[in-house]
Amino acid sequence: MSESYVINEKRELILDRVKEFIYQNGGVVKKSQLNELGIDYRRILDFVEKGDLIRIKNGYYAVRLSDFSEEELIARLFPDCVLNLETALYAYGYLDRKPYGYKLSVDKNTSKSRFKLDFPPVVPLYAEPETLTLGVTEIDYGGAKMKIFDRERLMCECLKYEDKMERELFKEGLLAYIRDPKKDVAKLMKYARERRVVKKVQTMIGVWL
Repeated sequence: MSESYVINEKRELILDRVKEFIYQNGGVVKKSQLNELGIDYRRILDFVEKGDLIRIKNGYYAVRLSDFSEEELIARLFPDCVLNLETALYAYGYLDRKPYGYKLSVDKNTSKSRFKLDFPPVVPLYAEPETLTLGVTEIDYGGAKMKIFDRERLMCECLKYEDKMERELFKEGLLAYIRDPKKDVAKLMKYARERRVVKKVQTMIGVWL
């Protein structure tokens, strides 16, 4: 039995163990998890270079991207982030077409390098940590559970950050909320006071209520 055969056999056994470990952990793992499994970085790099593993972004690995929807990848990579602006409007059915990328609110102290990935495209919205709990709920979106601002908090965010949104999508989202039978005006005004957008709510939404 040749030395190269033994080396390849060992490599395949390690690869099988790595793939099984990845699937057991939801399909995406961090480099640190593989290190704890006893797999060093040179071995990980070899698997990636030969196409046995996919590096989703720096420090995160999967067996195949096709195993996930975009939303499932977002949920796994950014579990602490909250869907916001156009992305959240679409998730609530307020927009007819899916906007480009994923706008996510995140603690401003988070490392910006987390969001450097080719796919799916992510637009981080850095926020004070204390603002990331007000009106946060969960939604089933694209086969994944994700954090999202509730309808009223979302309206306040859209009004506060109107300049960060596409004009047509901003208008479409506001009109959809106004027509939504699930809207809660009392809650909207409560959030508006906390987010300091009372005048905008009164002038841009209030006249239709």
